[in-house]
Amino acid sequence: AATKLASAEKLMYFCTDQLGLEQDFEQKQMPDGKLLVDGFLLCIDVSRGMNRNFDDQLKFVSNLYNQLAKTKKPIVVVLTKCDEGVERYIRDAHTFALSKKNLQVVETSARSNVNIDLAFSTLVQLIDKSRGKTKIIPYFEALKQQSQQIAAAKDKYEWLVSRIVKNHNETWLNVNRKMQSSPEYQDYVYLEGTQKAKKLFLQHVHRLKQEHIERRRKMYLAVLPQAFEALIPDLEEIDHLSCVKVQKLLETKADFLKWFVVLEETPWDATSHIDNMENERIPFDLMETQPAEQLYEAHLEKLRNERKRAEMRRAFKENLETSPFITPGKPWEEARSFIMNEDFYMWLEESIYMDIYSKHQKQIIEKAKEEFQELLLEYSELFYELELDAKPSKEKMGVIQDVLGEEQRFKALQKLQAERDALILKHIHFVYHPTKETCPSCPVCVDSKIEHLISSRFIRPSERNQKNLLSDPNIDRINLVILGKDGLARELANEIRALCTNDDKYVIEGKMYELSLRPIEGNVRLPVNSFQTPTFQPHGCLCLYNSKESLSYVVESIEKSRESTISRRENNLVHLPLTLILINKRGDTSGETLHSLIQQGQQIASKLQCVFLDPGSAGIGYGRNINEKQISQVLKGLLDSKRNLNLVSSTSCIKDLAEVDLRIVMCLMCGDPFNADDILLPILQSQTYRPSQCGSSSSV
Repeated sequence: AATKLASAEKLMYFCTDQLGLEQDFEQKQMPDGKLLVDGFLLCIDVSRGMNRNFDDQLKFVSNLYNQLAKTKKPIVVVLTKCDEGVERYIRDAHTFALSKKNLQVVETSARSNVNIDLAFSTLVQLIDKSRGKTKIIPYFEALKQQSQQIAAAKDKYEWLVSRIVKNHNETWLNVNRKMQSSPEYQDYVYLEGTQKAKKLFLQHVHRLKQEHIERRRKMYLAVLPQAFEALIPDLEEIDHLSCVKVQKLLETKADFLKWFVVLEETPWDATSHIDNMENERIPFDLMETQPAEQLYEAHLEKLRNERKRAEMRRAFKENLETSPFITPGKPWEEARSFIMNEDFYMWLEESIYMDIYSKHQKQIIEKAKEEFQELLLEYSELFYELELDAKPSKEKMGVIQDVLGEEQRFKALQKLQAERDALILKHIHFVYHPTKETCPSCPVCVDSKIEHLISSRFIRPSERNQKNLLSDPNIDRINLVILGKDGLARELANEIRALCTNDDKYVIEGKMYELSLRPIEGNVRLPVNSFQTPTFQPHGCLCLYNSKESLSYVVESIEKSRESTISRRENNLVHLPLTLILINKRGDTSGETLHSLIQQGQQIASKLQCVFLDPGSAGIGYGRNINEKQISQVLKGLLDSKRNLNLVSSTSCIKDLAEVDLRIVMCLMCGDPFNADDILLPILQSQTYRPSQCGSSSSV
């Protein structure tokens, strides 16, 4: 039968979102009148209410039960607000249920959504006996299960949000639409409601935004020390300034806007600047934060430490320079105790001091070697008695050391005895073999510098001049002097003629040249042995030797020829190209070794500034074994020299210079305190300057 119910202004509820927000949902009141009722939920509020007596409530419920019992309908007692329940109230409610025909009691909390479904399902089972009996779970056990269920659903929902939402600028409306069909979203909304789902979304977006801001902040703070290094690297400028004054100083720097940006709105992390990824400049208001101030203090401290370390380096260097205990070659282990103190160890690592000490040692060793070299030059008479190419004996080395032993410059290398002895031997070698390679200043020997300077400034003739030279009829003839003693000149001349055609023509690079040979074996001061005759103008000279005597003859003949040439002002013979050739005669019984002859020849060639050819390097032998290829190479070199001479003589201004009365000889010493460029610059800038044809690469 229908039961008449009255519900004065009670609203119908549809979902958990409606609780406490009734005005935001459609408002439908519970209808009045007769309704078909199959069962009753008898609710008892077990919370501590304001101005409410629980015993009075229980009496009201007891009277209400008496009325409901008359309907013979199933009744389930529902304890509400158990999340705030009072333990005595809950016990009294259970006692009431037991006293009324053992009514079933369900403990619930609508706020926590605990056992709400259980209350209705328990009543349904009483109405429909065919349904299985529902197990009634106590509130706290049900709350635990509910909490676990909600936590699992929350985890899945948060995973869903983190997978979909990657940008802190996403909106709830857009993301909510994307998640509608996802079971993770549906389960959580069913348990907790849309508002809590939105709240979790907003928390996630806020977290993304904070992470984004923090990344930007770290980036700015990482760049800030570089900005300090670029804008305020001078400690003297900022050592006395506060952070506020430093900020004003930064704004005055020319590159300020390269490193910083001044925003109209602040702070920077509350503006749209956080999303301006193209602008990586540091927001200037960041300077007002504590991390930025700490970085400035660190920059200041770094500059102060650098200044102190620099002072320590200078002090250490001064100690090295002034300490009488620091001598060339002294090991660090021996020197450390004399020059180190506690302050040094506080500011720099020992490895840095060792590096400074190593550089200082290198400097004082080089200086000591230079001074020792000067000492050797001052005592040059000690080395006159040595024979050519002879190594000093132990006795002679002992004499040298005894003489030099009292000199401070000798004692300075006391800890470098091996190097000191090597310098003595090198000096002896240089005295008897003065070349660029044996020069104590090698590889910065003045000869090497001048050769490089002249070769780098020499300008080759133009193509037009080259063509004119090739068409010059004078080039088709080569006049060659062959100088040698004891038949060497005549024999080599005969061998060369054997390589010529019947009319004394010689082929060089496919072109025919008339070759005129003048062998000389006697005194060159006699007219019959003169290099030049009215009908013979030499273009070059081959100087032959196969013994020490024949080499001496060559040297004396060249010197005599040059002396007579200078007295007659025949400048073309002064620069006559020379080639010195060792003839390795088979069956030689003179006792002189081939190595000794080669070494002496190289020395003389260096002295005469000419080309040297020996059997090993040039492939030239005596007799029938003469190398035609090497002879052609020598003749081609003479031909090139002749062309250069013709190029000079074709210029009227240089022809005039060939007859000048003044000659200048410049002597530059290795180690001079001025630059060779400054001395030679006026000559090398002259339009009439050209390389010398005397065979030297350091003559002009």
